[in-house]
Amino acid sequence: MPDYDSSRLHVVDHPLVQHKLSLLREKNTSTKDFRNLVTELAIFEGYEALRDLPLEDVEVQTPLEVTTCKRISGKKLAIVPVLRAGLGMVDGLLTLVPNARVGHLGMYRDEVTHDPVSYYCKLPENINQRTCLILDPMLATGGSLTAAIQFLRGAGARDIRCLTLVSCPEGIKRVLDFSEYVHLYTCAVDRELNQSAYILPGLGDAGDRIFGTK
Repeated sequence: MPDYDSSRLHVVDHPLVQHKLSLLREKNTSTKDFRNLVTELAIFEGYEALRDLPLEDVEVQTPLEVTTCKRISGKKLAIVPVLRAGLGMVDGLLTLVPNARVGHLGMYRDEVTHDPVSYYCKLPENINQRTCLILDPMLATGGSLTAAIQFLRGAGARDIRCLTLVSCPEGIKRVLDFSEYVHLYTCAVDRELNQSAYILPGLGDAGDRIFGTK
């Protein structure tokens, strides 16, 4: 078992998450249901990843009296999906934070080397002032996530949080070793990678299952 900094790994293991993840893994789950489950799981992860957003006091007039409540104090957020599978998680995060800006990182995996090949990058302005949530459903080798982290670091981002649905120990170690400041959120830590760099037991190719392609 690879050794990594477990204090920066956050496994979201709520019973509802475990239930929905079991449906996500099922090979006969339809494209529509798979897509909906990815959105729902992204919402659960978003709650955890944004747990420490700063709050400020505001006065609110209820139907009966004026009271003091808490509201988020203007924290700037950026949602950055890794194309294409990361797009499946975007709606879930936007359900929580509709005003968040959305960037895109386009990468595909070389089938021989398993390394990421980048082909597109478009990030929101003032990325250095934003909490950045990188979305990528599967953390296998860690190549795509580390490349995404490097892109954001190069653009000036400092607060980076990675959200995945299923991860494996090899990928977790690579990501957490790559940057000592990054936090990683996942719904499950699976057993291992196979020789083709797919997660076992995993759930197959998340992009193909989200978009109904093969």
